[in-house]
Amino acid sequence: MQKRNTQQRRRHIVDLLTEHGEVSVDQLAQRLATSEVTIRKDLAALESNGLLLRRFGGAVPVPQEIISPAIEEKVSKRKQALAQAAASLIRDHNRIIIDSGSTTSALLPELIAKNGLVVMTNSLSIADAIHELENEPTLLMTGGTWDPRSESFQGKLAEQVLRAYDFDQLFIGCDGIDLASGTTTYNELYSLSQVMAEVAREVVVMAESDKVGRKIHNLELPWSAISVLITDTALSDEATRIIEQQGVRVIRAAE
Repeated sequence: MQKRNTQQRRRHIVDLLTEHGEVSVDQLAQRLATSEVTIRKDLAALESNGLLLRRFGGAVPVPQEIISPAIEEKVSKRKQALAQAAASLIRDHNRIIIDSGSTTSALLPELIAKNGLVVMTNSLSIADAIHELENEPTLLMTGGTWDPRSESFQGKLAEQVLRAYDFDQLFIGCDGIDLASGTTTYNELYSLSQVMAEVAREVVVMAESDKVGRKIHNLELPWSAISVLITDTALSDEATRIIEQQGVRVIRAAE
C-alpha cells in the first residue's frame, strides 16, 4: 500500500508540473497532504529518473533539448525479477549489506515495503538511493578509499568498519560464475567482498545466467561462502544441479 501511494503521489507531482510549468515544495506538501521532507525525497527520486529538475524550493520540467535516451534507460525486466526474488528473502528489521553494482542496485526500489531495515553499502549511488526511500532505512557506509573502476569504497578502513558490525544478509553481484569454484571478478580489489561475506550470516549472489562460464582469473567468493544464488530461468538444469551440489540454494527468477 505504501509503495503504491508513493507512486501515485509522484505521478501526481509530474502531472502538476506538466500543468503549471513549475512547482514548489510547500505547495506540493499542502496539496498532497504530506511533509516537505517527503516531497523533497519525491523530487529527488523523480529527478534521478529524468522526469524533472530540482530548483531551490521546488522543481521545473526537464528542457526537451537535454533529454536523451540514456535518461530514459530503465532497469531490465530480468534484473527486476532478480531483485524481487532477493527482496522476498528480506524480513523487516534485517541488517543487510548491499554491494555496489547495477544488479544489486535493482534491489533498492523493492526495499520500500520493508520496515526497520539497517543497510550498509560501499556505494555512493546506492547510499543516495537509500536516503531517498520513504520508509527511511538506517544507512551505514563503509568509508575507505574510493575506487573509480568499481565506483565504490574499498580498502583496509572499509574492512575494519565492516568487521565492527554483524549482518543478517549480504547482497552481492559478480562478473562471472565458475561452476567448479564460485563467483569471479575483474576487480583486483576483491578482499572487501570477502570481508562482507564473513560478517553476514547469509550471502546472496545476484547474477544473470549469461555470467556462467566467463573466463575471469580472480575468484571472489568460493561456493562454500555463498548461501543463495539468484539468477534467471535461462540457467540450465545441469548448471543448477552442479551449483546445488556445492550446498548453494539456487533460485531461478522468471521475468
